[in-house]
Amino acid sequence: MSMSFGDTLRLPDLPEASREGQLKGLFYATEHVAQVAAAHAPIEDHTLEQSVVASQNADSMVGAVSFDTPYAARQHEELDWQHDDGRTAKYLENALNSERATSLALIGREVRKALEG
Repeated sequence: MSMSFGDTLRLPDLPEASREGQLKGLFYATEHVAQVAAAHAPIEDHTLEQSVVASQNADSMVGAVSFDTPYAARQHEELDWQHDDGRTAKYLENALNSERATSLALIGREVRKALEG
């Protein structure tokens, strides 16, 4: 199972019995990061904030968070642009980094539940 945080975080091989927990945890982790990132995304008319998508691939056990607007990448990278209070460039990168421990805890919780039966 891997989870991308700008780089790839590899978790140890886990028993097949934990697979459902891994996927459920990945769902909760990507949804959590998406919520945090959206809360810090620059706003004009909320289009960027509302375009956030958390997705998971059950086959590869990879999760992703993305923003689906033509300007999302530029808005993310422009450090000199003015933003409302609490809104910032690097909104996704910052959320991935700041929520890493929470994401791992969410995955761990679901894996433990699956293994406990």
